[in-house]
Amino acid sequence: MSFITDQQTLDDLNIFGKHGGDSVYQIFNQTRTRGGALILEDMFRYPLSDEQAINKRSSIVQFFASANSTFPFESSDFDAIEPYLNGKDERTRLSVQEQSVAARLSNLVAMDADTQAIHNGIITLTRLFIKIEAFVNALELHNNHPYQLDRDGMELLLQESVFVSVLNRPAKQKWQAAELAEYDALFRFKERDKVLRLLQYIYYLDVYLTIAKVALDCNFTFPKALSKGKNRLNLGGVYHPQVKNAVPNSIEIGAQSNVIFLTGANMAGKSTFMKSLSLALYLAHMGFPVPASNMEFSVLDGMYTTINLPDDMGMGASHFYAEVLRVKKIAMELKNRNLFVLFDELFRGTNVKDANEATIAFTAAFAAKKNSIFVISTHIIEAGEVLRERCSNINFTYLPTLMKGNQPIYTYKLEQGITSDRHGMVIINNEGILDILATGLKKINP
Repeated sequence: MSFITDQQTLDDLNIFGKHGGDSVYQIFNQTRTRGGALILEDMFRYPLSDEQAINKRSSIVQFFASANSTFPFESSDFDAIEPYLNGKDERTRLSVQEQSVAARLSNLVAMDADTQAIHNGIITLTRLFIKIEAFVNALELHNNHPYQLDRDGMELLLQESVFVSVLNRPAKQKWQAAELAEYDALFRFKERDKVLRLLQYIYYLDVYLTIAKVALDCNFTFPKALSKGKNRLNLGGVYHPQVKNAVPNSIEIGAQSNVIFLTGANMAGKSTFMKSLSLALYLAHMGFPVPASNMEFSVLDGMYTTINLPDDMGMGASHFYAEVLRVKKIAMELKNRNLFVLFDELFRGTNVKDANEATIAFTAAFAAKKNSIFVISTHIIEAGEVLRERCSNINFTYLPTLMKGNQPIYTYKLEQGITSDRHGMVIINNEGILDILATGLKKINP
């Protein structure tokens, strides 16, 4: 079973951003190859839900981070190789013996641009095979090392005849046109699958080294994945990587405290904390390092967040009805899956009475699903008082606001309990909005 999520969650957490802008993906998007970039994007779109797979990927990245390894190949080589291998023309429909490229490479005195690109692609690819062999031979790994399968896979492929002939070719031997034609037939047609498989190992290496570099540069930590069912999350010093001077927070979640009920005034930092927590858990399920000081977590089946839920104008749905449909969708998924579920200001789209009753009812229902994790934020503190009497597995937390005269001071540090902070009118009065409106009315009605 794969880790499930949806576009709403990806948008809430700014995983890809709008039009490839300032996103979480861009923090890691530093690969040296196009193939690596495609794999990296795929990892972001499809996190893992298997404890062993998560820890293996994390261990590989940790290995390269601890060695402070750099990509052992030239990016410019792939600029020649990838277009060469991906070139599309009618030759792909001909047998090796009938390919006109052989005649072109053998008989042309002055090569055209396409033929020169083929020539460069073949020579660059053969040089890359030699570099890969050197990398594999220099890589010393202990038994059961997490990268051992990749290393052995490359070594086994290099023993194939197509690569052996290249590796045994004298380095200074001049290339002949007929020889180029022969290798072109091998690389792009007859043995193409083996060439692409070897390159795939290099693309993954590119991704591992890229993630390792980000972990070192950003001082991220490597989480430890625990088996499913334990429903534990210990997260220390988590912060949002896109918030300048972010204040870190810590939280512990278990089966006896699997619901976080978060309160706090406007601008106290609730949404930022919830995004930080969700993002750390999302990256952890990818096997990636996270912006925190330490983390261990039980693997879950998926994640659904609801932070910036839009009205569904296409079906004429109000914000409240969109919230109801969202809760319904998640309730269906909770039947067979252990999930991380987050709602920022649940049922903000309806009146206070209905919102209060619905918040109590749904939070209590969520609390009964002890194999999942829930985070509910609200301004309706009265709901918290009722839930405190009804459910023993709710962890009540808040982000405080301190008042210095008429000025609110936000600590952004999580505390235990339910806050009664309400400073909306203070902020409105500080901005002088009512005075502006009153002044306008006097001018209209002197």
